[in-house]
Amino acid sequence: MDKSKRPFLKSKRSFRRRLPPIQSGDRIDYRNMSLISRFISEQGKILSRRVNRLTLKQQRLITIAIKQARILSLLPFLNNEKQFERTESTTRTMGLRTRNK
Repeated sequence: MDKSKRPFLKSKRSFRRRLPPIQSGDRIDYRNMSLISRFISEQGKILSRRVNRLTLKQQRLITIAIKQARILSLLPFLNNEKQFERTESTTRTMGLRTRNK
């Protein structure tokens, strides 16, 4: 059939299939830091399953591995690269406390 004679059929779009983030040979373990660090945000939070494109079982194993690595201090609980400037806020509160009566 010619394409002009098939007005209601959608054309097949080609799309590139995403590779799974965890290969079959990868072991999900708290010692595998190169694997675990891919599933943590810049702030140190565990990324969601939808963002990671993991199965439910894989997400559970990744979460357990991240928590074990945090407890053993292989990973930080928080990633505070930006240190908050507390000097201004402490001087403000100090000024409120030292009022002359």
